[in-house]
Amino acid sequence: MIALKDILYKVTINAVVGSTGVQVNAIEFDSRQIKTNDVFVAIRGSVVDGHNFIEKAIELGARAVVCEALPEQLQNGITYIEVDSASKALVFMAANYYGNPSGNLKLVGVTGTNGKTTVSTLLYQLFKKAGFKVGLLSTVKIMVGDKEFKATHTTPDSLTINKYLSEMNDEGVEFCFMEVSSHGIHQNRTEGLVFEGGIFTNLSHDHLDYHNTFAEYRDVKKQFFDQLPAKSFALVNVDDKNGLVMLQNTKARKITYALKSYADYKAQILENQFSGLLLKLNDNEVWTRLIGSFNAYNILAIYATAELLGLEKVENLKLISELESVSGRFQYLVSDEKITAIVDYAHTPDALKNVLETINNIRTKNEELITVVGCGGDRDKTKRPKMGHIASALSTKVIFTSDNPRSEVPEIIIEDIEKGVEPQNYKKTLSIVDRKQAIKTACQMAQPNDIILIAGKGHETYQEIKGERFDFDDYKIVQEFLKQLQK
Repeated sequence: MIALKDILYKVTINAVVGSTGVQVNAIEFDSRQIKTNDVFVAIRGSVVDGHNFIEKAIELGARAVVCEALPEQLQNGITYIEVDSASKALVFMAANYYGNPSGNLKLVGVTGTNGKTTVSTLLYQLFKKAGFKVGLLSTVKIMVGDKEFKATHTTPDSLTINKYLSEMNDEGVEFCFMEVSSHGIHQNRTEGLVFEGGIFTNLSHDHLDYHNTFAEYRDVKKQFFDQLPAKSFALVNVDDKNGLVMLQNTKARKITYALKSYADYKAQILENQFSGLLLKLNDNEVWTRLIGSFNAYNILAIYATAELLGLEKVENLKLISELESVSGRFQYLVSDEKITAIVDYAHTPDALKNVLETINNIRTKNEELITVVGCGGDRDKTKRPKMGHIASALSTKVIFTSDNPRSEVPEIIIEDIEKGVEPQNYKKTLSIVDRKQAIKTACQMAQPNDIILIAGKGHETYQEIKGERFDFDDYKIVQEFLKQLQK
C-alpha cells in the first residue's frame, strides 16, 4: 500500500474531493482490472472514454478516482482528483508508483518512421555483447536482461513501461533502448521518463489515419526532442530534412549523422552485397552483415550512440561487425534452386522503396524480382496507391495480396493499392487475396537466381482478419514452399 499523495507528485491538480492521504494498492486505467483499494485513472481514449466507467470501478473496489471531469454524483469515502489531462497524470503517477525507475539507468529513445526496431534492437545486442546488463522495449519484444516478454504495442502504456523499467532496476540493468512511437508521444506515455538521449531516424508517410496531416505527425515526433533534458543528447539524421526540425527547440546536446550531408558522424558505403555492407564510419572501415543503404543509416546511428554512451571506438567497431539482422528486417534465405527469398517489415511507401532499391542495386538485372505486398486494414488508406506505384515500378513482377485486413474487405484494400499502378506496369501485376496462395504462386513463378520479396509483415507471426488472429509467419511459409519445389 502507498499513500495517494505520494504518487501524485508532479501531477497538475485542479480540484480534490476527499483525502489524498488514503492508502491505495495499485493504479489502473482499465476499469475491468480494478481491485479493492486501487486508484482508477479515467482516460479519454479515441474509442472509449474512461469517465463512463467510474461508477463501475468504484463498485469493483476503487478507493480513488483521477479524472478530467468530476461525476455529478460523488460517493462518500472515495477520493476524487480532477486534472486537465488524465493521460499525463498517469505518466507521473506510474513513474512515482514504481520509484521513478528510468532515472536509475541510461534510457535511450529511438523515434522515426522506419528503423526504430532495428536501431533499438541492435543497440541492445551491441551493449549486451560489450558485457553490460541491457534492457529493450521494442515492437518485437521486451527484454529485461536475458528475460524475454511479449510486446503488444510499439510504445507500451505508462504503467507497463515503468513496471518493466522497475524490473530492469531490480536486475541491475545499466542501459535500456526503447522504441518511441508517435502514438506514444501524443498520448504522453514518454513524458514522465528520464532519457539519456533520443535518436531520430527519418520521417515519411505513415499513421496519417491517426495524425490527420504530415505536419501534425512531424510535430508530434518533435515533442519528444522538445522534452529531452539539457544533460541528454539528441542524435538526428540530417539527410532527412526533418532532422534539423527535431533540434529546433531541444535543450539536449545536438549531434548529427548523415551519408550525404555534413554531419558529426558520417558514413560512406564502400561495398553493398547480399552478404553485407562495407562501410567507412568517419575514418574507420567496418564490415557488417546488414544489407542496404537504409541499414547504413541504422549502423551509423548505432555507432554514434554507442560512442556517445562511452563505448571505446575499437570495441564499438568490432561489435558492429558481429551484429546480426533483426527478425523480419531484410531476413533472407537462398533455396537449393538458388532462389533468394527476402522477408521484410516494409509497410510504408518509403520503407518499401528503400528495400526494393537496395535489391535492385545489388542484383545483376538478369533475374526477376517478384514482390508480394499488401496493406493493412483500418489504417492510413492514403498510402495504399503509393505502395502499389512503388512495388510495380521497382519490381519485374508484383502480386498484390492481403496483409492484416482487420475489419476491412481485403478485395477493396487491394483495389486501393492497384489505383497507384501506372498503365505501363499493368502487365507486371497480379492480385491474389489469400496471402499464403500469393506466396506459393511467387515461389512457383521463380526461376533459379530470381529474387522474391515478401513485404509488410516481417516479424509478425499472425494475420488479423475480422477481429481474429490466425497463425501466419511469412518466413516459415516461404521456406516451406521453396523446400517443396526442391522435391
